[in-house]
Amino acid sequence: MTVQGMRSRGGDAVLATGLVMVAVQLVWKFELVRRTFFRQDDFHYIIRGQESGFTWDYLMWVDVGHLLPGGFGISWAMARLGGYNELLAHSMTITLQAGASLALLRLLWLLFGARPAILVPLGFYLLTPMTIPSLSWWAAVLETLPLQLALPMALSSHLLYVRDGRVRHVVAACAWTLFGLVFFVKAAFVPVLMLVITAGWLTPGWMRLWRAWVPYAGLLAAYSYVFFTGLYSSVQINNATQTPGLPDAGVAGEFFWMLGSRGLIPSALGGPWQWRPIGDDYAMAAPPEPLVWIGLAVVAAVVAVSVRWRRRAWLAWLVLLGYFLLADVVPVLLGRIELLGPGILGYELRYLAATATVVAVVLGLAFIPLEGEERPWLRPRTRLRWAWAPLAAAVTAGSVWSVAAYADRPLGATVRGYVATARQALSRVPEGTVVLDTHVPPGVAAAAFFHDYALHSKLLGVPDPWPVTWQRELSGPVQQPMTFDARGRLRPVAIRGLRVPQRGNCVPVGPDEVRFRLPGRLPGGAYTAQITYLNSAETTLSVRLGLGVTQVRAGKDLGRTFARIPGEGAELALRTDGGPDACVGEIRIGHPVPDEDGAAVPPRSAE
Repeated sequence: MTVQGMRSRGGDAVLATGLVMVAVQLVWKFELVRRTFFRQDDFHYIIRGQESGFTWDYLMWVDVGHLLPGGFGISWAMARLGGYNELLAHSMTITLQAGASLALLRLLWLLFGARPAILVPLGFYLLTPMTIPSLSWWAAVLETLPLQLALPMALSSHLLYVRDGRVRHVVAACAWTLFGLVFFVKAAFVPVLMLVITAGWLTPGWMRLWRAWVPYAGLLAAYSYVFFTGLYSSVQINNATQTPGLPDAGVAGEFFWMLGSRGLIPSALGGPWQWRPIGDDYAMAAPPEPLVWIGLAVVAAVVAVSVRWRRRAWLAWLVLLGYFLLADVVPVLLGRIELLGPGILGYELRYLAATATVVAVVLGLAFIPLEGEERPWLRPRTRLRWAWAPLAAAVTAGSVWSVAAYADRPLGATVRGYVATARQALSRVPEGTVVLDTHVPPGVAAAAFFHDYALHSKLLGVPDPWPVTWQRELSGPVQQPMTFDARGRLRPVAIRGLRVPQRGNCVPVGPDEVRFRLPGRLPGGAYTAQITYLNSAETTLSVRLGLGVTQVRAGKDLGRTFARIPGEGAELALRTDGGPDACVGEIRIGHPVPDEDGAAVPPRSAE
């Protein structure tokens, strides 16, 4: 058999092995993905997509530093394809994961040839827990997975251009970079990676390099204009515009250290081994402190060995460090660091998901000769060239352990059950039922971040609104209002707080104020008063708590009316306001809550 035939057969074996690895990874990760459900930003994006037209302003809105017209376009379509369509979301996730994995295999093949060694960085990417938290969050999938696909495809096209000079490869590189930019601002660093890898490892002519960089620079300039215009003009959910700015050096340094030592390095070595749950459906890294320092020592040893033996390995590690600093650290410093602080965000692996692709490429550059590279080694290879195998085995075992530990939680079951139960409840109550429109539990969508997008009426109104009457506040005579309990079931509304018992049959109330002493003093705040009445005719009641006054209608005959009133004090004063006298019975004042003694709809939560 000829040498060329042996190489061909060896290449076929490497390709086949790589494809099997990709397929096994997809089956493995699908077991996690299929258990996830929508959460937090996912609801916001889909609700906003339902409320908006497919316009330039809708697509180019910058969400706390995130410009993702591609993601918003998908959200717009998702809202019209069943809303919270799990099958579509999961299929999209696995398809993008497959594309990203195959794209990396192609890049490694082009860079290093059909060497079995390329299966090591490929295996790292397929196994690393660095990408796992983002796979369980659909909004993160919309950003990170398209970038994980675009980055190796753009680098592959640029590499082909460097080798043969065909302009169509430059066009393809620009197209893939633009594809990444449509989903994630971090794709702006793809041309930077092209430049550094070209300067460090490839040898094109200057004219050839110039012809590539004119369109690359033009693409980045146009994108920068669109991004920064949107960044400073986009009104956020809290009705404010964003004014990004770097925090002080101490905060910046702490976040860089925390995200590197507690996020990047442990997850690159198969960690974090332990997780810090954020509700039932998400978790952040929580590596044990001893393993953090062991990991730092291991990485230092790996870098030192590569620099000693592999030519330009130092540059490969600088590429990773620069990408980590510019693409992972700086955007968070400009956006969210002051909101939650480095002590929390430093454990967020979601920021590192796309960096896993860069780590895989850097591992190859630091240890594997490029295709056709002359004199790749600084020193002759020794018998210790297999010393990496035990480390690779340990990283593999740690990765499997870490991913299994992440999956050992309900994931989307809790939120899925809440949404399914709430939808079932709305389908069972009569049309026109008054439902108090409260915020969903924070584990579903946190009102502190998403404001009105976390209301039941909005979250459950996808893809179609329900035929009930939503009320943000109870005001006036309302017949049998209902509200959601913590499990997503509808129950009658009860007022939790203070109660003034009925005096006799009722207390007459006319134009002169009648004061009712409360069992205790209410501090300053906004309260809901429930007033029972027995009236001969419809009238209007003026309700006063301290300096707070409001007017509500009170109907004829026996009933109850609600008044939303701000104030404080130990007395509630009532009078009629330009209508017939009223006769008032029991009074309750406090906050509306689900009546746990009332009948629940449905009786049992949906599974």
